[in-house]
Amino acid sequence: MKKALNMILPNNPRFNKIAFILVLLGSIIYIILHLREDIIGVTNPSFLAFVLLALALVIALGFEFINGFHDTANAVATVIYSNSLPPIVAVVWSGLWNFLGVLCSSGAVAFTIVSLLPVELVLKVGSEAGFSMVFALLLAAVIWNLVTWFFGIPNSSSHTLIGSILGVGLMNQLLMGNNRASGVDWGQALQVFKALVFSPLAGFTIALLGMFLLKNFLPITSFYKVPEAGKTPPWPIRLLLILTCTGVSFSHGSNDGQKGMGLIMLILIGTVPTAYALNNAVSSKQVENFMNKAVVIDQVLMKYNNNLDLPTIDQSRQILTKTIQSSKIFPETIPAIRMMLQSIQHDVNNKETFKQVPVEYQANLRNDLYLVEQNLVHFTKVSPLTSSQKDLFEKFEKEIVTAIQFIPPWVKAVIAIALGLGTMVGWKRVVVTVGRKIGKNEMSYGQGAVAETVAMTMIQMGNQFHMPISTTHVVTSAVAGTALANGDGIQWRTIRNMAMAWILTLPVSIMLSAVLFWIFLKFF
Repeated sequence: MKKALNMILPNNPRFNKIAFILVLLGSIIYIILHLREDIIGVTNPSFLAFVLLALALVIALGFEFINGFHDTANAVATVIYSNSLPPIVAVVWSGLWNFLGVLCSSGAVAFTIVSLLPVELVLKVGSEAGFSMVFALLLAAVIWNLVTWFFGIPNSSSHTLIGSILGVGLMNQLLMGNNRASGVDWGQALQVFKALVFSPLAGFTIALLGMFLLKNFLPITSFYKVPEAGKTPPWPIRLLLILTCTGVSFSHGSNDGQKGMGLIMLILIGTVPTAYALNNAVSSKQVENFMNKAVVIDQVLMKYNNNLDLPTIDQSRQILTKTIQSSKIFPETIPAIRMMLQSIQHDVNNKETFKQVPVEYQANLRNDLYLVEQNLVHFTKVSPLTSSQKDLFEKFEKEIVTAIQFIPPWVKAVIAIALGLGTMVGWKRVVVTVGRKIGKNEMSYGQGAVAETVAMTMIQMGNQFHMPISTTHVVTSAVAGTALANGDGIQWRTIRNMAMAWILTLPVSIMLSAVLFWIFLKFF
């Protein structure tokens, strides 16, 4: 098998560089063709819009490329360190499964990340402030990821991106004032933080117990040996390590790849809203069901109208934005939702698909749907609805999400390629850290298998709950857990450096993105 793979993927630096360049050029052509296909005939963006779109896409894909340095390298660390696969074969194999993981992902994690952004910037992502937001948070995340990669510290790209989003939100609130800006949704941010903090602690504990039990119930000496230089492990161990590498790679793609997806969709919606504001894949039957539910929900809400007159459409948007910002239902919120529902019915009436909505209405329609969905979520939490009414509202909310939260297949593909290329360039520093610098002794085959099994399990749990999980933190904490269970002890210097990076990531990324956001606002 190894010889066959080496014939297909020769371990030749010159060949690898040529292959890398060809894949990169192919990806650029792929993006251009799909953008052209989506844009042609539906919009006439300005030259500046194309420039901003190209620049933002380069930075967003650069973020995912650097993400490959950090996170995907953890997936291939065990198979490369144990000599189970040659490096070039390992990274291509991991890239393939990352690719499949991204393609199979739902996109829910992507929009969990996006939901942390201030509502007023999400609604006006195509404005000067919206572009400033996107460029600031992307550049802040890229800068800090590069710094930690340079020093070989396994840092979390998820942690960095979330800190960057918080920095933009805080600066936006500081500049606009509490009455005009939502700042940070601390409730949603707390849920994300819980996932980021819980997952490495759980990974450490489960890996420690798993390694302890494995040593007691599977006393196979060769399984707990340290890899020998240039020597492959016995085939059952080798197969196990390849399988766990595959699982982590697939899981990483299905979770981590979504962060870039959400950002790219923000960029596309901001620059070419007439092509990407609404999901044109929604069928005519789905649109019909959506319209029927909108009418029924309007009738239900009439009972909670408080005898107030319906506001104008512009007033309704202001009221619903205020409701989201404050997380509080006001007396005028219900009439505003009703007005918005009637406006949506007018825009979509007699249309078989969202694609038939006039292009000049699509951006506003997307924002109106977003405002209605967010406000209905608040309303259903505090209102005494019957079980059938709650079921109706939940189904309607899901249909709105389907209409505005979607990821085109080509976006998933280019994110997967960026992750794979990043892994091929930057894997060495992190592999050395994972294999040799966490435990006092070098990592054994058993440690690698247990750590990666725990990691892919934790990441898949994150997918189920639509939460971002740091592959880096889970893998490294699991390796530390296995080292402790193995009786080897831990290299506290490495743990200290990783903890320092973990502690510094939030304040540094917050400050970086906040300052960059302020600078870009002045520039734009």
